[in-house]
Amino acid sequence: MRILLASSEAFPFCKTGGLADVVGTLSQKLGAAGHDVVLFLPKYRAVESAALQGGMSYPLEIPLGAGSVQVSLRYMQWRSVSVQFIDCPPLYDREGLYGAAGRDHPDNDVRFTVFCRAVLEGAKAMGFKPDVVHLHDWPSALVASYLRTLYARDPFFAGTASVLTIHNLAYQGVFPLKSFLQAGFAKADAAPARKAEGYSFLKAGLAHADWLSTVSPTYAHELQTPAGGHGLQALLRRRRDRLTGILNGIDLDYWSPERDHFLAQRYGAADPQGKAVCKAKLLADLGLRAAPGAPLAGMIARLDRQKGWDLALQALTPRLRRCRFVGVGEGDPALVKRVSGWARRHGSSARFHCGYDEGLAHRLYAAADMLLMPSRFEPCGLGQMIAMRYGCVPVVTRTGGLRDTVTEQPSGRANGFTARPGDARDFGRALGRALDAHGTADWGRLVRAGMESDFSWDRSVRSYLELFKRAAAGRGVPPSV
Repeated sequence: MRILLASSEAFPFCKTGGLADVVGTLSQKLGAAGHDVVLFLPKYRAVESAALQGGMSYPLEIPLGAGSVQVSLRYMQWRSVSVQFIDCPPLYDREGLYGAAGRDHPDNDVRFTVFCRAVLEGAKAMGFKPDVVHLHDWPSALVASYLRTLYARDPFFAGTASVLTIHNLAYQGVFPLKSFLQAGFAKADAAPARKAEGYSFLKAGLAHADWLSTVSPTYAHELQTPAGGHGLQALLRRRRDRLTGILNGIDLDYWSPERDHFLAQRYGAADPQGKAVCKAKLLADLGLRAAPGAPLAGMIARLDRQKGWDLALQALTPRLRRCRFVGVGEGDPALVKRVSGWARRHGSSARFHCGYDEGLAHRLYAAADMLLMPSRFEPCGLGQMIAMRYGCVPVVTRTGGLRDTVTEQPSGRANGFTARPGDARDFGRALGRALDAHGTADWGRLVRAGMESDFSWDRSVRSYLELFKRAAAGRGVPPSV
């Protein structure tokens, strides 16, 4: 198949979270399977110009309101994938992908409108006529709307289907009506995007895409409920015949304790002794005194209410005499201040690193005995899968992809500890059970079960290809809204 992916981020080029890991790995897996894959990304400041093929660029003029914006198409071949960067320094050459200093860039509507339109114009310019365009979250969602409106009669895209994947429904790209009019839509075309607080790029894409997917089966159900739908549950219930949940995988070559160059000593399920070396080295590097038999708990997550840092602190505080803790993340400045202050007050037992550090994340997965994920909601989550791969037992809440991948029930081959979402006391009890189990024979079974789990992309890629073929075969059938 000829597959075009459009995303606001993809590892290793630009990353703020799991979206980048998913898009980067999925595009490579599709290309390695023999499909013709083109990935479109904005050329942010973080993208090294020297890596782009020969420094060549192809100019494009993108309509915007009564005028236009000049962009360039910049190319590089990344193994089996052709990567096309939309280069426009006034829009993308900035600190932060979406914002800086805890605030969104005020012109994100323009930045991602231009990106979406440039994806389609770029595909035409390079002569790449896709069978399917695969879109990711609100920054690329308008591509689906353009295909159903302004480009509906464009012969170049006749037969092109659209699939929009929801990675996190909480982020919807809500802007005033003028943003949609500036993007070239008529008021009638913008109507499906309307919400009480404005007009949503994501809602527009959900209404216009041929098929919808999300990143775990449980989340596909949750986002149709008032608690999980963030105001879009009615639309998603109407489209449930075109909505499917496909669990993400992880890149087993990149996330491998047997090959990981960040680690002090590599190890695997057959010979796990190197994990103790990794733990001792990280504790020493961070100035944390090792306590005989005390497990190390880690948390690697964006500092956002969704991720439950407040719940983790409440659960940890009375239990720090039994464990050590290291947290890594960035995000909400107020939450950063709170977590940093807490870590300083408990300096003999806890450390917090503000900012995302890829090497430190790898080292913490390898060093930690348990990973805390007290998410209030979690569409899929990759951390729990990576943790298990590194022999680190997850302590999670039963929501979204966490519920699909972590079980405490012996009948289901237990691989972690679980608690009710949003309940600090219940999460504390789950953490207590993990601390009680550490060092026992049961702990060894949990570690082995996790390390032997199959979280590869193989099954997920097959599911995406089936979805793409279904979408391409059904192109021309109006969305069921």
